[in-house]
Amino acid sequence: MTTTGSPPQLQARTTYRDVFAEPRFRVLFATRAVAITADALRISTFSVLIYATTASPLLSGVAFGAGFLPQAAGSTLLGSLADRLPPRTLICAGYLLDCVTALLLALTPLPIASSLVLVALVALLTPVFGGASTRLVAEWLTGDAYVLGRSLTNMASSTAQLAGLGLGGAAVSLLGARHALLCGAVLYAAVAAAVRLRLPRLPVPIRAPGAATSPVRASLAATAALLRARAPRRLLLAQWLPGACVAGGEGLLVAYAGVRHLPAGGYAVLMACLPIGMLAGDVVVGRLLRPPARERLVGPLIALMGVPLLFFAAEPGLALGAILLLLTGFGFAYGLGLQRPFLDALPSADAHGHAFGLLSSGTMTLQGLAPTLTGTLALAVGPGAALAAAGVGTLLTLVLVRR
Repeated sequence: MTTTGSPPQLQARTTYRDVFAEPRFRVLFATRAVAITADALRISTFSVLIYATTASPLLSGVAFGAGFLPQAAGSTLLGSLADRLPPRTLICAGYLLDCVTALLLALTPLPIASSLVLVALVALLTPVFGGASTRLVAEWLTGDAYVLGRSLTNMASSTAQLAGLGLGGAAVSLLGARHALLCGAVLYAAVAAAVRLRLPRLPVPIRAPGAATSPVRASLAATAALLRARAPRRLLLAQWLPGACVAGGEGLLVAYAGVRHLPAGGYAVLMACLPIGMLAGDVVVGRLLRPPARERLVGPLIALMGVPLLFFAAEPGLALGAILLLLTGFGFAYGLGLQRPFLDALPSADAHGHAFGLLSSGTMTLQGLAPTLTGTLALAVGPGAALAAAGVGTLLTLVLVRR
């Protein structure tokens, strides 16, 4: 994707130091990183708890996905709340709700069905809280600072997810699943307190005249407006689909390692290469390239995501497979070139929170569904060929970012 005639403030290269100079962003950044760590700990530990109780791989998988799949419905029906309620109160309430959820799962003997419904209901509201936070970042950071702010958030998210999974595994081993959930509750309580004490009190966003009074009606109208407008729709799909295709391939790495008889722990090495590559891509593309260069490289970076996956049709070994996945992860930096065009393409400034919530929830939902599709394909053609098919799907999304 290319731009022409960009204003000078979008041509200038900002530094990470400039971004962190905004104290309110520092608060959101730090608390969000800790909260994502708690999310990864809670989701993985809850899945372990369900499996220990039921010995059912299916229910364990449902428990893992229950925190992701309902988010699309929540964004569609309730996303407008991110633009209608005081941001600090909303963000703080979200973390407190996560804290209470972790406490209930840890301390009360809920039936399996009830615990799954509880996690799913909380997931419905996740886009509202996340949308409010991202909307504030877009307000406080302008020009290239906003893009680098999103880059920092992406890097923190990848690191925090790895930390949360590691912390969850250690806590389950040392304390048991229920006590590990209590650790997550403590983290949620801490970030809620930090938001309440360190983030300034902000006014309620002003609604446009004639805006729908019902949150559900307003959310449905905002979703329809985003999907009806050509530029926002294509930019949403361009941010959703390449990552979903790669996530479908990622879900096959355990099976691939088994079929190839890789050394013990080989699957973990392969799975770690994607987030490591993502971190490297965000640093290099975000720090070293100017805004126009990032936007010109959107297509090539998407190609870099897909092409390495094609080589899995030849079933490479551990070393070559790790290199290929590092390259695929690096390609995820393509999203930095879409951040500013997406913000500029939004039809209404008073619906930014909803738009960011829809972007996040769509990403989570599609990345949760994609492994099911590629897993089904792998039953017929094998994990290596299915990984290559995920690469083909990634390359097909290039049509969304043609000039």
